[in-house]
Amino acid sequence: MLSQTVEYALRAVVALAEPDTAWTAHALAAKTQVPASYLSKVLQSLAKADLVLAQRGRNGGFILAKPTSAITVLEVVNAVEPIERIQTCPLGLAAHGVRLCSLHRKLDDAYAMVERAFATTTIASILAEPNPARPLCAQQEKGGSLNVLHAH
Repeated sequence: MLSQTVEYALRAVVALAEPDTAWTAHALAAKTQVPASYLSKVLQSLAKADLVLAQRGRNGGFILAKPTSAITVLEVVNAVEPIERIQTCPLGLAAHGVRLCSLHRKLDDAYAMVERAFATTTIASILAEPNPARPLCAQQEKGGSLNVLHAH
């Protein structure tokens, strides 16, 4: 349902959630496992939506423009690939117009549910969930013990 671009944007925002850390595009690409050239385009879209700031200079890099508690998943999604609701008959049937048939009404209802869920989910709430699988962290078993590799 969500494109790879949306996935990449969410990975970037989650990675940038680390406080007091500016990430270079190259380091961020490695951490998020997103091709650097593609990530640059995603970061441009996030910056245009005022979600990410680029800092120039020796200690420069990318940072979040606001706290994770003020960034919703919907904002990130809409920055790169807005959810398109069904306003009129996709088939262009004049008889349907803005009165959607039952199929297209159900589809639009599903889009509305996703939109509501994303609008009420902040990046902070995702990061605060008690889950042993932390975002962007690889877990590997080695010699019978579990090592958590933080890609920072």
